[in-house]
Amino acid sequence: MLFLIFLSSGLFLGWSLGANDAANIFGSAVGSRMIRFRTAAWVSSVFVILGAVIQGHGGAETLNKLGAVSTLAGAFIVAFCAAFVVFAMTKRGLPVSTSQAIVGSIVGWSFYSGVEPNYSTLGKIASTWVLGPILGMVFAAILYLLFRKHLSHVQIHVIKLNIYTRIGLLVAGAFGAYSLGANNIANVMGVFISSAPDLSIDIGVVVFDTNQILFFIGGVTIAIGIATYGQHVMQKVGSGIINLTPEAALIVVLAQALALFTFSSKELSALVVSVGLPPIPLVPISSTQAVIGTLLGIGIVKGLNEIKLNSLYGIALGWILTPVVSCLLTYLLLFFAQNVFKLPVN
Repeated sequence: MLFLIFLSSGLFLGWSLGANDAANIFGSAVGSRMIRFRTAAWVSSVFVILGAVIQGHGGAETLNKLGAVSTLAGAFIVAFCAAFVVFAMTKRGLPVSTSQAIVGSIVGWSFYSGVEPNYSTLGKIASTWVLGPILGMVFAAILYLLFRKHLSHVQIHVIKLNIYTRIGLLVAGAFGAYSLGANNIANVMGVFISSAPDLSIDIGVVVFDTNQILFFIGGVTIAIGIATYGQHVMQKVGSGIINLTPEAALIVVLAQALALFTFSSKELSALVVSVGLPPIPLVPISSTQAVIGTLLGIGIVKGLNEIKLNSLYGIALGWILTPVVSCLLTYLLLFFAQNVFKLPVN
């Protein structure tokens, strides 16, 4: 029972991620009115849970190397502070990074506990805050150019094109939701791995271990966040940066899904190593940063005048404040919990 009480902050973080980051997988589709929000929420919910359970280990392992929070009380505060910051930004309609929030909170715990964070891992994670949007931008620009070239050489009736685009948005969105669950479940449940009790569920065909149980619970809370509070941020991302055609919306969904999948696939990383290249870091990246990178990629191809710079200023400010505020808030609450409630936080 005590574990479930402490786990509640992770559930809050999962809900916040669903309300903010996870909404980005269908933001462009909903913003361009090609997919109804209810349909987007259902598809996202199913596939984000599948991705979390099947392929969520890679990012969680890396996040745990940054700073293994050794007590349940400490993990509760780390997750709560990250969730609160994301929720506060979401209330203002700002698409912020849950990855940055949880990393800032873990660093705050490390400073308070006197445990030096793994700066190599921190550098690896922080590098993806730049690489993620750039990769999304490159994917989007290339795919958009190829798509426009293909359309210029074929004759497709507008009604058929509309149908194909809707189907493509659903398929790409399902892939994006799966990739999001695989990549970002580490943000939700990663800090509880070191302090969680040993659990297992045997359903005959398969046995779920502690991590998979945590990832399933986290995936469900992400799905609830999408369904209950995701529409506001979907509209912000979908139409607040550039005006999207339905075809461009399809490219955004696919490009950001590819960016997320790139940083969560052990198989892809092993394939890259097999040809003599450095391994791809398996870290939780921000779906928000990836999707905004894709929007910028399309905006650059269409012309810089298409980009609404005022929206970018607010988003950039959120990205700067998120890890800093999370770090400071975590440090203060850890001090309060240890000295007032006498909880073991390190």
